[in-house]
Amino acid sequence: MAKLIEIRDLSKVYTRGKQKIEVLHHIDLDVDAGDFLALMGPSGSGKTTLLNLIGGLDLPTGGSISVGGQRIDQLGAGALAKWRASRVGFVFQLYNLMPMLSAQRNVELPLLLTKLSAAERRKRASIALQLVGLADRAAHKPAELSGGQQQRVSIARAIVSDPALLVCDEPTGDLDRQSAEDVLGLLRALNRDHGKTIVMVTHDPKAAGYAGHTVHLDKGSLVEPSTLA
Repeated sequence: MAKLIEIRDLSKVYTRGKQKIEVLHHIDLDVDAGDFLALMGPSGSGKTTLLNLIGGLDLPTGGSISVGGQRIDQLGAGALAKWRASRVGFVFQLYNLMPMLSAQRNVELPLLLTKLSAAERRKRASIALQLVGLADRAAHKPAELSGGQQQRVSIARAIVSDPALLVCDEPTGDLDRQSAEDVLGLLRALNRDHGKTIVMVTHDPKAAGYAGHTVHLDKGSLVEPSTLA
């Protein structure tokens, strides 16, 4: 299996005043194309920081990140923004939907950065909503949808540009158990049936069980599960 993500000697340091806080320490990690990887660890372990680096939302202090053979840590801000728009779909815990827009228009938002016509944007958004089982809710605004439905809209938005990689930060953290299982089942189907590579941060062992395998972070380092407190 070809590697989609290759991370070598990755470090991230934040500066607060005169204090330097090293959040990630010399991480080495490979993720195969078509994998579904769960990142687990206690609060403050660096898992969301690592996810943001993989998704190109932040840049490392040291080391390298290659995605699809491209060194994203070497891209400038403009090139990195274009790369994110075309290569990565993002799913967040709190959905990040625009409250005044319909589900259809929310899903279309990433396509506004492309040269697609309005008709083609509508078509692709409709297909994405159908894929997540919400074709009949296209005209509804977020407040008219349940939490689980809102998260499925955010997943439709994440896949509308057909990215190879989905990065998900606690995608079920704000959902009840049944809605969480529905969303996790959808992510697993996107991985198994549509070949999406998924990297998911979660604190929930049941959620991690939907992934192909799990890696654990503790205090900024990859560790074996048996070493976690």
